Amino acid sequence: MTTMEKLQKAEEYMRPLLPARPKIGVILGSGLGGLAETIKGAKCIPYADVPGMKAATAPGHAGRFVFGKLGGKDALLMQGRLHYYEGHSMEEIVFPVRLMRRLGIELLIVTNAAGSVNTQYWVGDFMLIRDHINMMGTNPLIGPNEDELGERFPDMSCAYPKSLRDTAKKCAEKMGIHLREGVYMGLTGPSYETPSEIRMFRLLGADAVGMSTVPEVIAAAHMKLPVLGISLITNMAAGILEQPLSGEEVIRVGQERGADLQALVTRIAKEVRL
Repeated sequence: MTTMEKLQKAEEYMRPLLPARPKIGVILGSGLGGLAETIKGAKCIPYADVPGMKAATAPGHAGRFVFGKLGGKDALLMQGRLHYYEGHSMEEIVFPVRLMRRLGIELLIVTNAAGSVNTQYWVGDFMLIRDHINMMGTNPLIGPNEDELGERFPDMSCAYPKSLRDTAKKCAEKMGIHLREGVYMGLTGPSYETPSEIRMFRLLGADAVGMSTVPEVIAAAHMKLPVLGISLITNMAAGILEQPLSGEEVIRVGQERGADLQALVTRIAKEVRL
């Protein structure tokens, strides 16, 4: 079965279950799934029920679509995402983004938990993603191009539009939330980086590192779907502090700062023009 056939089958399953056409798609990262819990009268659809979708296995990822109002707009949220380190193919990882686009979304908001490479950042900071560096060693567009999705060689120079970043900054300022802005580097994981790798990444221009987001944003750019990305800095990267890294810390900080990020994303959804 081709990618387009899989998408069509999934769309035919999902569309009758959605009360309206979603305008905004949101991907909730590790420890950040609480936003979906705040939506009243939400319609929840487990990934496992959707034809062609894989189940999420990462800690802190519920693995379901949640439909409802976000900032007054119809939105489809991914409560958890798929990761390359889980053994999923790149096609499987970006499948839900492509599906949400076919279902009608005009904006994709991606969130993630990230480690800080920038020594000026602090745990608990929010970083608006200005650009990314793909260090995953692969790309979700490798293979035959699906012309119905996008052109063979998509432009990546404006994957994170300045207009959306400006809207996010204005919202954060009004809410009294300090919002940093930097470059996210995507790696495969699941092992954390070594101190030497972090020093190299800093020289390459990265401000934060994580194990997601990049494939999804590439797929979005392929479909000319604008993206707003926000990283929650959940830990300082290896070698910056004299302490080991752990997944438990990532989840804990996500829970502590989750409410503020939920409020910010909701405000952005309300203010953004579609």
